[in-house]
Amino acid sequence: MPNYTMAEKILINHIEAKDVEPGEIVDASIDIAMSHEMMGTRVLPHLEEIGTSKVWDPDRVVMILDHWTPAPTVEAATIHQRVRKFVHDYKIQHFYDVGRGICHQVLVEEGHVRPGEILVGTDSHTTTAGAFGTLATGIGATDMAIVLTTGRLWLRVPDTIRIEIKGKLPPKVMGKDIILHILSHLGVDGATFQAIEYHGDALAHLSLDAWMTLTNMAVEAGAMTAIIPPDQRVKDYIQNRTSQPFTPVYPDKDARYLQKYEFDVTNLAPQVAKPSLPSNAVPVNEVEGTTIDQAFLGSCTNGRLEDLRVVANLIAGKQVADGVRFIVNPASHAIYHLALMEGIIGSLVKAGAIIGPATCGPCFGGHCGLLASNEVCISTTNRNFPGRMGSPDAKIYLASPATVAVSALAGKITDPRKGG
Repeated sequence: MPNYTMAEKILINHIEAKDVEPGEIVDASIDIAMSHEMMGTRVLPHLEEIGTSKVWDPDRVVMILDHWTPAPTVEAATIHQRVRKFVHDYKIQHFYDVGRGICHQVLVEEGHVRPGEILVGTDSHTTTAGAFGTLATGIGATDMAIVLTTGRLWLRVPDTIRIEIKGKLPPKVMGKDIILHILSHLGVDGATFQAIEYHGDALAHLSLDAWMTLTNMAVEAGAMTAIIPPDQRVKDYIQNRTSQPFTPVYPDKDARYLQKYEFDVTNLAPQVAKPSLPSNAVPVNEVEGTTIDQAFLGSCTNGRLEDLRVVANLIAGKQVADGVRFIVNPASHAIYHLALMEGIIGSLVKAGAIIGPATCGPCFGGHCGLLASNEVCISTTNRNFPGRMGSPDAKIYLASPATVAVSALAGKITDPRKGG
């Protein structure tokens, strides 16, 4: 009998066959389908071409407006209008309009992410949901049109890479530092079309917010999906957010893996990814002293409550450096509200930060926080490609919330262990 990985076992539970092989194409039933502005720009034309008049299950479709929010142009407003009309005409049961937050965060908060299920979304960072034992993957517009019409999709069974994370992080070193370090070893194509399974005793010392960072950025190595076996924290979290039953899935003891990696984070230094690849990560001391024009805290990678708390603690009673724009976008309205109630927002504002709405914002480079030619930004986002945040001549460095915070205070890239 084969011994299956988590991705393989979840797929087996969603197909008619009782066995799968890596590389095989299977016809899988889908539990949740999510789309954002892409619905209004790319998916709807495919539905119209197919002649679809209704979706397979309006209760399994989630629509979220998060990229160009609030609408910065008439074109963006028109796209939002199209999505709202789709929601009305197709009787979609779960719609989160402008201001509710970034799709990957809202999906989790609102109970649409459940262990053992398959979730697809028209966004590459849909892999974020894998932090809760879900097989979550990004798909294109044509595939989404098929899912919305049939509730099914052909998926290739991925090979799986097992990543063991051992030890306990030093102070002021975060989950973002772990994934940047991992990416520096895997490269941008080290897990192409593969699944990543995270294991190891270090996970128990990390928050679920940090888990989401690990699964979110797995796609920067080309991963189809990234999954963490659910612990009791995950089960409790999900049970508090949904009345739907769910069955966690775990890998077999002797599961077959394409590759295995082990990382000990006990002495890990804060990491910074240099322009212009997320895999260009080096210890912070190698780029320390680089002058910055902008610092950004937010995105689906690091706009969560833990991230805001860390930053608020580091900058309390201090001031953002002259000449630095420190932009903060919480990942959801719920996070924004909690941060406000805890005094975090007030602390950030007092220090000179610019607080924006719960949106993808500067990460997507669509309408706010854009960089001019030759400007430098240190950011908690997941990508630092040329032009990602404005001018293709700008330079983006990726780092943890702690590193971004102390760098904003210093006006240059700074080791968080030396500040705050």
